[in-house]
Amino acid sequence: MISEYLSSLKAVSGMKGRSGLVNAGIAAGLVAAISLSSTREALADPNDAVMTMDNGQTLATDVKPAADHPLEHLYSGWRFRTSETQTLQLDDFENPGFPAVDTGEALWSEVDGSEGKSCASCHDDASTSMKGVRAVYPKWNAALNRPHTMETQINECRTTRMGAEKWKWEATQMLAMTAYVGLQSRGSAVNVNISEGDMATWNAKGKELYYSRVGQLNMSCANCHEENYGNMIRADHLSQGHINGFPTYRLKWAGLGSIHRRFKGCMKNIRAKPFKRGSDEFTALEVYLAARGNGLTVETPAVRN
Repeated sequence: MISEYLSSLKAVSGMKGRSGLVNAGIAAGLVAAISLSSTREALADPNDAVMTMDNGQTLATDVKPAADHPLEHLYSGWRFRTSETQTLQLDDFENPGFPAVDTGEALWSEVDGSEGKSCASCHDDASTSMKGVRAVYPKWNAALNRPHTMETQINECRTTRMGAEKWKWEATQMLAMTAYVGLQSRGSAVNVNISEGDMATWNAKGKELYYSRVGQLNMSCANCHEENYGNMIRADHLSQGHINGFPTYRLKWAGLGSIHRRFKGCMKNIRAKPFKRGSDEFTALEVYLAARGNGLTVETPAVRN
């Protein structure tokens, strides 16, 4: 079968003009997808490392999902990383995401805006008030009639309670604050509630996006992270694509990045036009993926390739 598609790729690659390039890209994507699928039986299993932090806390990286889940086991993306990368995450002193956490801690008590308030003015000690918060986001907001992500919740607090300006989605301050708030939930089981408000509709939209093939390579999220997790794609060991470690420090980025940045990068990889950070589409996809990972523990800030 693969040889037949290679022949197809050779044929279309000889076509002239833009249509030939597009067709060649589609054929290449089909070859890649079929090549991955053909070796599904020979998956490299996630390694059997145990995630025990330097403070002795052990986090769940292999959990049994609900009976109707498409996966038999949920594995943290950490289990698919090299031992060197895993070790970076286990030690808070070595974890390259922690300088951002320190910045977030400073911002927590920094007064900003016309109301003369800081985050601490309302929420006091983050280690208490923010414990478990990351684990339940995205979360339904009745006043807005839509889910709040961590980013939109932070910006609502800044604008309505502090009288301060919004932070951009990928701003240094936003990444630092989501990392700091997320850290307070490290070890808490992800428990996103899709029965509240209209979350089920957003979850369904996210699921549709997850399984929809898009881009010149005609691929979906599921092609990599459900059908082929454990396989190698170039030099990367494909994970199940769970988002319980965001914002995540990626060695490729040399810095922290949000969930929506990762979504955008994946869409670019399959030659699709990405949605915008904070868009309804990416928010719906975040709802679905967060709920899909219910039971895994928050790892923020995780370290990945």
